[in-house]
Amino acid sequence: MESRGIRGAITVNANTKKEIQVATIELLNEMLTKNEIKTNDISFAIFTLTSDLNADFPAKYARLNCNFNQVPMMCYQELDVPNSLKMCLRILLNINTNKTQDEIKHIYLKGASILRGDLKNE
Repeated sequence: MESRGIRGAITVNANTKKEIQVATIELLNEMLTKNEIKTNDISFAIFTLTSDLNADFPAKYARLNCNFNQVPMMCYQELDVPNSLKMCLRILLNINTNKTQDEIKHIYLKGASILRGDLKNE
C-alpha cells in the first residue's frame, strides 16, 4: 500500500459555527465518496481556514459527523496572501491506498473550484 494525499477545498457562506460545520461535512463526504475511502485508511487529516474564518474548528465536525474518532487531525490558519480566495476551508487527507496518484480525485467545490482548474471534479 502507498501513502497518498487528497486535497479538497470549499468556500464557506459565513463565519459561523453552522456554516463551517455544513462546509466541512459537505467537502469531507465528497472527498470520501469520490475516492472510496474508509476512515480506517486515513493516516491523518489537516484542515486550514482563511483568516476570515475563525468561528470554529472543522476537525470537530469530522469527528462528530464523519466518524473520524480515531483519525489524528490538526487545524491551521492559511497564509493571508493578498488577493487570495477568501472564506475558504481546505482539507488534506493522507490515506493508505493501492490507488495510483492519477486515480486520486481532488475535490474543489463552490467558489474554490477556481483554485485548481486543471483538476476536474468527476
